Amino acid sequence: MTAVGAPQERAQLAPLLTEPEREAPVRRPPRVRGTLATGLLYAALAAVTVAFVYPFVWLVSASFKPRSEVFDNRLVPDTFTLDNYVQVWHEAPMALWLLNTVVVTVLATVAVTVSSAMVAWGFSYFRFRGRGPLFGLVLATMMLPGAVTMIPTYLIWDSLGQVGTLTPLWAQNLFGSAFYIFLLRQFFLGLPRELFEAARMDGANQWQVFTRIALPLTRPALVVTALFEFQAAWTDLMRPLIYLRDSSTFTIPRGLKAMLDQFGFGGEWHWEIVVTASVIATVPMIVLFFLGQRHFVEGIATTGSKG
Repeated sequence: MTAVGAPQERAQLAPLLTEPEREAPVRRPPRVRGTLATGLLYAALAAVTVAFVYPFVWLVSASFKPRSEVFDNRLVPDTFTLDNYVQVWHEAPMALWLLNTVVVTVLATVAVTVSSAMVAWGFSYFRFRGRGPLFGLVLATMMLPGAVTMIPTYLIWDSLGQVGTLTPLWAQNLFGSAFYIFLLRQFFLGLPRELFEAARMDGANQWQVFTRIALPLTRPALVVTALFEFQAAWTDLMRPLIYLRDSSTFTIPRGLKAMLDQFGFGGEWHWEIVVTASVIATVPMIVLFFLGQRHFVEGIATTGSKG
């Protein structure tokens, strides 16, 4: 009753109001709560950013310090030196370890990206009996912990005479990955099927439809898959510990473990060598992320919109 009568009463009082009173805007209280919430959000994000960035900043700073000042917790070195970056190449075959890591990482990335894309394309495009249960079986392999298949996988590679070589570190990626298959299948399902049918009517075969139409349209997903696998292969320590014996076949993570044993706890306590080698091993991944950041963000954002 009051809500209905309020406009009528104001209309009756309108002739009695002065011109400035009729045109004056209604003042609203400031949004104090919204401003406070935004400030708290930015403060929380800043705190999380510092928590993630500080260890790497400390690591870089320690790599430019002499042995006696490594753990002084100063982000700006009191004594700045480049001797650590010269000495680390003499103490360990870093160049050979970097080369082995690049070879393993590139082969693993290419193998899992191509094989996962082919399997995902089969599950998304072709219609066949038992497709659903078979895809569910593929996803079920994600539930198996790596420790369950560690010994059988080792016995297989040992029977093939590949223990002590770089082959076990990348060759198993030729069979794809359940997570990447699921990711790429979601992208393929979001593509219009009429586009592929039109290409088939124009004379394109299945391989041409896959390589010339489907793959270019799923480039963001392929980049995300490649970045994920590149990071996983570059930082993998478990498999090099199991399969590599000779230091000439070590990758960077396995080499860092050997340097930690030699110069870290129980060793010679040359921590400046360890932190410098860690910086050298970390920088390539940071550079790669910045180079592929646009595709990475685009791929993650598009993944959430695919049906």
